[in-house]
Amino acid sequence: MLVLKFGGTSVGSAESIESVKTIISDLVKTENQICVVVSAFSGITDTLLKACDAALVSEKAYREASTKIFDKASSICSDLLSGQSLEECIQEITVFKESLNKILFGVSLLKEASPRTKDLIVSFGERISATVINYYFNLSGLKSRFVDARMFLKTNKNYGSAFVHIDESYSRISKHFKTFEGVSVTTGFIASDIEDNTTTTLGRGGSDYTASLFAAALDARELQIWTDVSGVLSSDPRKVKKAYTIKELSYNEALELSHFGAKVLYAPTIRPVREKNIATRIKNTFAPSDEGTLIHSGKSSKSVIAGISAIENISILTLEGTGMQGVTGTASRLFEALALEHINVIMITQASSEHSISIALKDFDANLAKSLIENAFIKEIEQGLIDPVRIDNDMCLLAMVGENMKNQPGVAGKLFQILGNNGINIEAIAQGSSELNISFAVSSKDHIKALNTIHDAFFLSTNKTIHLFIVGVGLVGGCLMELIKKNKDKIKSQNKLDIVVNAISNSRQMMLSNAGISLDEYESLMESGEKADMSRFVEFMVNSNLSNSIFIDNTAGSAIPKKYAEILSHSIAISTPNKLALSSDYESYLRLKSIAERNNTSINFETNVGAGLPVISTLHNLVKSGDRIQKIEAILSGSLSYIFNNYDGSLSFSALVKKAKQEGFTEPDPRDDLSGLDARRKLLILARESGYPLEAEDIEIEKLLPDDLMEMKTTVSFLQALATVDSDYAKLLDKARRENKRLRYIAQFAGNKGKIGLQMVSESSPFFNLAGSDNMIAFYSDRYEKNPLIVRGPGAGAEVTAAGILAELINIGSK
Repeated sequence: MLVLKFGGTSVGSAESIESVKTIISDLVKTENQICVVVSAFSGITDTLLKACDAALVSEKAYREASTKIFDKASSICSDLLSGQSLEECIQEITVFKESLNKILFGVSLLKEASPRTKDLIVSFGERISATVINYYFNLSGLKSRFVDARMFLKTNKNYGSAFVHIDESYSRISKHFKTFEGVSVTTGFIASDIEDNTTTTLGRGGSDYTASLFAAALDARELQIWTDVSGVLSSDPRKVKKAYTIKELSYNEALELSHFGAKVLYAPTIRPVREKNIATRIKNTFAPSDEGTLIHSGKSSKSVIAGISAIENISILTLEGTGMQGVTGTASRLFEALALEHINVIMITQASSEHSISIALKDFDANLAKSLIENAFIKEIEQGLIDPVRIDNDMCLLAMVGENMKNQPGVAGKLFQILGNNGINIEAIAQGSSELNISFAVSSKDHIKALNTIHDAFFLSTNKTIHLFIVGVGLVGGCLMELIKKNKDKIKSQNKLDIVVNAISNSRQMMLSNAGISLDEYESLMESGEKADMSRFVEFMVNSNLSNSIFIDNTAGSAIPKKYAEILSHSIAISTPNKLALSSDYESYLRLKSIAERNNTSINFETNVGAGLPVISTLHNLVKSGDRIQKIEAILSGSLSYIFNNYDGSLSFSALVKKAKQEGFTEPDPRDDLSGLDARRKLLILARESGYPLEAEDIEIEKLLPDDLMEMKTTVSFLQALATVDSDYAKLLDKARRENKRLRYIAQFAGNKGKIGLQMVSESSPFFNLAGSDNMIAFYSDRYEKNPLIVRGPGAGAEVTAAGILAELINIGSK
C-alpha cells in the first residue's frame, strides 16, 4: 500500500492532473493498493473564503466568486473528460454549485459566517477536485473510486483546526480499505465531527495530515507528498539561491524545520507516520524522476546541520530587573498571563543570573503581550524592582537544525564567528539540551544575509561566495577583471572561493546587479548601465546586504576614500591600492582602523606600498610576533626606480622620463611621481603600520626638480621644458660613476622622522644592484638589527598591482 498526496499546485490545471495520472499509472504496475489524497485545485480554497466574505456584503458579490470557482472546475473537466464522463461530472459539479450557493445565500441573509459554516464552505474545494480527478482516472483506464474523508476522519468540534480522534478514525479507514484493490481518490483537509457528522477541517497542512493519517491507519509502505519542489530544501530558495534538496531527514529534524517555517511539511503530518515508523518521501509532480527527500526514523546524513529556516515578523520582549533574581514563579506568572489570551511564545531565553527573560513572538501579538505582562507585574514595576517591558520589533528568528550537532564541538562557535565577520548581531539565542536546534534572533534587514552566510559555511563548506563591488576599471581595474575571469575556476577549485562581481563603476557609468555581472560582457554592459553615482553605488552595496562583501577602490583620487568610513560601518571589507585614505591625517587613519575593528571587518591596503609585493603583510607579521621596527630604508616608487635604474647616460634624463611615461611606468603626469608625494605617502603608511604616529609633515622631501618646472600649467609644457635639467643630472651621473656609485631615490624612516631624496649608493648598499622597476624595502628591527629583512620585486605596473589586489581578495575571502 502506498499513500500519495498531491497539493494544490499539483492539481492546479488539466496539464498538471495529467502528470499526476502518469505518476499513478506507473505505480499501479507494482502496487495493488494506492490511496491518492488530493487538495483543492490551486487557488480554490482562497476563492471560497473570499466568497464567504463576499456573502456578508451582498448576494451579487458572492455569486461572482462562486461563478469563478465553478468556471475553473468546468474548464478543467472539459480539458480532461469527454462523452458520458464529462456529462456526469458536470452534473455533479452543478450539484456542488447549487449547494454552495444556498449556503452562501444563507450567510448573506444572516450577515454571519460561523467557523462551522466556513469549514463547510471550504470543503467544496477538495470535494470538487477529488470528483473531477476520479472521473479522469477511470476514463484513463485506472480503476479508481471517490473517497470522502469525512466518512472516516472523526474529530471534535474545533472548527478550522479540529482534533482527530485517532482510534476511531483508524478503525474506520482500515475496515473500509480491507478488501479494496486499486486506486482511491480521497479528499484532503476535511473531516467530520464524531458526534453529529458536521463538516470540520484539519487546519494548516490539513491535506498532508489527512494523507499521514490514512498511511498510518493502513500501515502503508510509504507516504509520498507530491508538490512543486523536489523535496525539502536546505533553506528557502527565494532567499538562498544555492539552496538544494536534502536527500534525507530524520523525523525529529523535519519537526524542527516545520516549526520554523519550512512549508513543504507540517508538524501534524509527521506524528502519525513516525509512530508507525513509515517513511515519508517528498517528491516533485513536475519532475517525478527527481529523487526528492526521504524522511525516516533513523539519523539523517553525515552533514552537521540538516537545514536552516526562518520565521519573519518577530518581536523580542524582554522583562528584566533586580527584583526577578532568586524570586520563584516569575516565569510562571509571565507565561500564564500570555496563555490566558492564547498568545504563542516561539522562543524563550533566560540568563543564569535570572535578571531577565526574553521571549520571541509574532509582531501582531507584541503590544498585547507587553500590556499583559506589565499588568501581571504591575506592583514590581511601580516599586522599581522590574523595568517596563522592552520590545524589539522587526526581528527574524533563524533556526539551525540537525541531529548531528549533538556532541559536535564548535558548531555554535563557528556560527557566531561567521555572523560576526559579516556584521550580523545576534539579539537572542536559545539551544535545548538535545542539541537538535540552535535558534537565534537577528534584525530583519540582516536575515537574508545571515541565511546565505550560514548556508555557505555549513552546507557548502567546500566553497564560499565572495561578492565584489569594484570602483575603477581603467588600467588596474581592467587588469583585475581579466585576472578574475581567467582564474575564477582555478580559485574556486584551489581556494574554495566562488567570486561574484555585483557592481562595477568607472567615472562615467556603473552596472549594479544582485545576481552578478558577466565577466565576459561587463564592458558592453557598462556602456548601457546607469550614470555613475558613488552615493547610489554605496547605497546599493549596503542594501544588497550580501554575505562576504568586499569593496575594491582602484581609483587614485580623494573622492572615493571619503566613503570608506560608511562602507566599513556596514561590515564590508575594503581592498584598495589608493593610498590617500591611509596617508591622510593620523586621526583619520586611526578612525578608519577603529571603525573596521568595531564592525569586525578590515581595510586592506597591501598594494598601497609595493603593488604586488607582500610588504604590509610582512611588516604586520613582524609587529604581531613582538618585533619592534627601528628603521626603514626603501625605494618605494616603481616609476622612479625604473628611471634611475635605467639612467646610464645612453638617454638624457628628460628622454628617460618620457620613455617611462610611454611604457606606463609613471602616472599620466610624471610630476605626480617626481614630486616625491607618492613615496612620502607610502613611507608614512609603513611608519604608521610600524606603530609610529607620524604626520605627512614629519617626512622631508628633497626636490628632484625646480619649482618652475613642477608648477607648469600642462603636462606637455612640463615635458618640453624638462630638458633644461638634463645637464644637471648628467653631472650627477658622472660624479656617481667616478665614485663607483649609483643614483637611487630612497625613502628613510627612523626616530619618528622620515626623509626622501636622491642618493648616491655604493656597492655595500642593498639598493646598488636594483634593476628594472623593482622596489625594495629594508626593515631594520630588534630582530633584524644588523642584516635587514628585505622585500624586493616589481613595484609598478597595472598587472602587478591587479595581481596584488586579487591575492588580497583571496586572503580576505579565506579568513
